[in-house]
Amino acid sequence: MDMDISNIDTSAIDRMSDRDKQELQQFLQNEGQKARIQASIHSLTDTCFKKCIAPGAVKKGPLDKHEEPCMRQCVDRFLDGNLVVLKELEKLRGM
Repeated sequence: MDMDISNIDTSAIDRMSDRDKQELQQFLQNEGQKARIQASIHSLTDTCFKKCIAPGAVKKGPLDKHEEPCMRQCVDRFLDGNLVVLKELEKLRGM
């Protein structure tokens, strides 16, 4: 979701109540988080697909007996890697 904030009427924001401003800020943060999650999923899908599915090998139906475990392991490693990074960031945050 691309949001063009250059066209926002700042005078309308200035007239908003503090509560409305807070809700707007929370909404924008939530939308930004959703966009980052979608980008991460897209990256994961692209990376694992390139690793596990041979070019031109796309066919109808389920993944074959080699593709499915490869995709599963790729996703598992991606998630494991993200957890390690998150734990390290939490440690740094606590310092």
